[in-house]
Amino acid sequence: MLNWIRGFNFFILLLFSICYLYQVVFVFICWFSKKKTYEAKKLHRYAVLISARNEAEVIGELLESIHKQTYPSHLLDIYVVADNCTDNTAQVAREHRAIVVERFDHVQVGKGYALNYLFSQIETQVGLEAYDGYMVFDADNVLDENYVMEMNKVFSNGYPVVTSYRNSKNYGSNWISAGYALWFLRESRYLNGARMRCGTSCAISGTGFLVSSQIIKENNGWKHHLLTEDIEFSTENIIKGRVIGYCEKAVLYDEQPEQFKASWNQRLRWSKGFYQVLGRYGGELMGGITRRHSFQCYDMLMTLAPATLLTLFTIAVNGVFGFAGLLLGHMSWVAATFRAIGSSLFGIYMSLLFFGIVTTITEWKQIHCRGWKKIFYIFTFPIFIFTYIPIAVEALFKKVTWVPIRHTVVKSAKEIRGQMDSY
Repeated sequence: MLNWIRGFNFFILLLFSICYLYQVVFVFICWFSKKKTYEAKKLHRYAVLISARNEAEVIGELLESIHKQTYPSHLLDIYVVADNCTDNTAQVAREHRAIVVERFDHVQVGKGYALNYLFSQIETQVGLEAYDGYMVFDADNVLDENYVMEMNKVFSNGYPVVTSYRNSKNYGSNWISAGYALWFLRESRYLNGARMRCGTSCAISGTGFLVSSQIIKENNGWKHHLLTEDIEFSTENIIKGRVIGYCEKAVLYDEQPEQFKASWNQRLRWSKGFYQVLGRYGGELMGGITRRHSFQCYDMLMTLAPATLLTLFTIAVNGVFGFAGLLLGHMSWVAATFRAIGSSLFGIYMSLLFFGIVTTITEWKQIHCRGWKKIFYIFTFPIFIFTYIPIAVEALFKKVTWVPIRHTVVKSAKEIRGQMDSY
């Protein structure tokens, strides 16, 4: 039995290593490969789309950051869909010179439905082809002044979808907001950044992305309505062989949850959404891997794969045999399973700590809070990720619906960059 326990744990370790070692390789690719530079071949015409539900408190700052862009203003139109709002979001958006569409639908709830409704209104009013591309933001976002200019450079070099560098408005609030922020910084720098240098597809992440009007026209609007519509959109385009680009110079600031309950509900939706996307597209991703030897299909499959459940399964199996050893008096079983559980958790903690350290060091100037907090939150980052384990389990069995999160951080990009002392 001891050999079986050791063999099982070695197999799990080997499986994890094979599946995710490439993400460690990505780190070294970012360190040692040369960055690609892009120049604009054309100044394209864009529509900026914002789906907002009761976001009167923060949407004004986003709209002002769009108006302050260095990109020619006559090539930017701003649309806001005030989705099932009970506050004055629509009024605030109009005061900030946005074209506002109000939507009231308590059956088809979610960002995907709101975006689709907005696209239908644009098609009716001016036609989807009136714009070369569509930029999508959440109402709590704020943009650097050169955001659109930099996105245009990548878009005009032939990428039909482009995502951007996702920074945080409130990194220094607590370990929860820092956990989110550090994950998104790592995703931007060491996942999408490496993918871009390798010529494989990136993935959009919730907000801050640009889509060609041709794709929107082909899809007849926004057709992705699973709980994680961004991942569904990325997955479908990757399966079709499209390469999603990434613009590291286009910086967006996003507000992160600070309360654990709000964080739990949001990540519960994300976990359920990942299961939905895996269930719907997993077979096609496997087909892309086996038939076309597509690395980007493999990469997306690993993104969707429920690694947290495999971790929990490993702990559970070891726990069962440890308990059996205790009942039968085989203390060697107990010792072996305890060592295996401890080694597994320690290994995961250290790998997450590694990603936290390298991300914090390289993105130090992009993290806007006090230095001691930057260091402290490196060590809480793995704990934040560990909380995904019970969330992933609950998502398996619970019916999950979209729950709004209140946003309250009202700061300009300049204020965010200068907030070292306040956090």
